[in-house]
Amino acid sequence: MTTFKEIRGTTVESVSSDPTNPEVGQIWYNNTIGVLKGNLLVADAWASGGNLGTRRTAIGGAGTQTAGLAIGGGGVDPAGAVFPGFNNTEEYDGSAWAAGGNLTTARYSLAGAGTQTAGLGFGGYVGAPTFGSTATEEYNGTSWGPGGNLGTARYGLGGCGTQTAGLAFGGFNPPFPPGAKNNTEEYDGSSWAGGGNLATARAGLAGAGIQTSALAFGGSLGTSPGAISTATEEYDGSAWTAGGNLNTARGALGGAGIQTAGLAFGGYAPPGVTLSVATEKYDGTSWTNTSSMTTARYGIAGCGTQTAGLGFGGRVTGVGAPAALTATEEFTGAFLSAKKITTS
Repeated sequence: MTTFKEIRGTTVESVSSDPTNPEVGQIWYNNTIGVLKGNLLVADAWASGGNLGTRRTAIGGAGTQTAGLAIGGGGVDPAGAVFPGFNNTEEYDGSAWAAGGNLTTARYSLAGAGTQTAGLGFGGYVGAPTFGSTATEEYNGTSWGPGGNLGTARYGLGGCGTQTAGLAFGGFNPPFPPGAKNNTEEYDGSSWAGGGNLATARAGLAGAGIQTSALAFGGSLGTSPGAISTATEEYDGSAWTAGGNLNTARGALGGAGIQTAGLAFGGYAPPGVTLSVATEKYDGTSWTNTSSMTTARYGIAGCGTQTAGLGFGGRVTGVGAPAALTATEEFTGAFLSAKKITTS
């Protein structure tokens, strides 16, 4: 039988207390408590969080896993259509959602950016005759106030950044076709100005990062119901360039993180509407698959980081089940932990 010393080149150390900074895979015997321990890698995982107070889909998301913001969104009627948008806001504290101040303009398929106490909500669907909205609102942790209008009315757009340095890209607005937009706008805390265009026009895409280092991924090309994209693009503050493609093409997905550490989850893909639980991590070059979500859905909102992400709301579809959701899930990235080693 091969011994531990032959594998690692050393014997198991007997210590009176756990090492302060153990190496990956290091094993030791704590003689004070009589326990054999190892520094083991705990895999990425999703876990259930507190439910939203209002069932909704196509929500704007902002903030972090322990201080999240759910902005607007819409419900789903018995026929499966999203009905006129909500104006309510909810705040997440890491375990439960509580009501925040209402938006001035009720809408869904809007984008969000910033933090729970300095949030930004922009664009969205407001119905005929304008369909897409130019409205921008700023949140101070209690109430929403008006910001500068977008130059292009749209919904299903991507967003990221902060309240004083936001980024809006892509989206839809009639007339169709082609519908999908490629234009980008940059916010300075009071007004929007044009930025570099996306290489691939699309809507229902996800975003992550900041205004000068952003990530746009997935989405619908708007040319046909089945035209869903795997494209990823990276923004440097003036222009978009191609990044590594998603492994799973999907639209209406959630996103979190930064340009060099992004997180993509949920969404839908053809044929028909196939809901996804797939989660992928971006390292600045390529996407890799990781632990799946518990609940498959699209129209999901996201915020947080690659190691502490938050996904909430969305909808499921199918015969008899065109429902909006309250479900929230929390993503925890892989981490090292000192674990007791047993024979079981």
